[in-house]
Amino acid sequence: MRTAKKLMLTPVLALTAFGLATGPAAAATASDTGGEDSWTYQADLGEINDSGASGDIMITLKGNQAMVTEHVEGLAETFMDGPYPHVQHIHVKADGSAECPTPSADENGDGIVNTPEGGAAYGEVATTLTDSGDTSAKAAVDVDHAGVKGGSATYKRTIDLDDKTADAIKDGRASVVVHGLNPENLSKDVQDAKSPLDDSLPQAATAPALCGTLADSQMGQPPKGGPDTGGGSTAGTDDTVMLAAGGGVLVAAGAAFVISRKKKTTSAH
Repeated sequence: MRTAKKLMLTPVLALTAFGLATGPAAAATASDTGGEDSWTYQADLGEINDSGASGDIMITLKGNQAMVTEHVEGLAETFMDGPYPHVQHIHVKADGSAECPTPSADENGDGIVNTPEGGAAYGEVATTLTDSGDTSAKAAVDVDHAGVKGGSATYKRTIDLDDKTADAIKDGRASVVVHGLNPENLSKDVQDAKSPLDDSLPQAATAPALCGTLADSQMGQPPKGGPDTGGGSTAGTDDTVMLAAGGGVLVAAGAAFVISRKKKTTSAH
């Protein structure tokens, strides 16, 4: 009889202890990440000025360091017999939510929304997404280091943001704008006009072609609203411990039941 009790008790104690030990160990690993938390924001890039383009962008922030991954397609392909240099920026608004301009923003009636006309929706240039070198607003029209060249491209770069840009992204006041339209699709007046940002460039080179407002990504970070969504690096730890412990007890109980049945069957014979 004592042997039967030992056979029933041993797996229960061992597996229960294993379940309880596994929970805290997993929680410690999940919470002991070290350093600053990372937060991910993303935007679908929609066409402006009937550019026919599309794209998406994801920015992962760790402090003020930003890892940027972007894919675009359908943009103007060539410029002066070379790949079209599409300058692109993170625009920020001083207050209010970031937006992308609609055709109604065309104040001078020339048929396109130029960069200053779109400013009421997406704000001013804060960071330039260049392929190398300067990423400040000073590089806004640096076509030699444009982040996107050609009609389709994938852009990846890790850069340091200033506080102004980082705060705007976190507060929902930031948009990504990719510039550069195909002159062949524009009126003669627009083709002949100079860029309001740099009169050494044609207006088509700096007119917006894509825009998207940055928002929290559900893929790369816990969503806001902790209690309802389980946000945080250790969220769900208590449930994990209970499930691990409960699972151990259930498995052990099943084993004990089989052993008990076997004992009774043997006794009957």
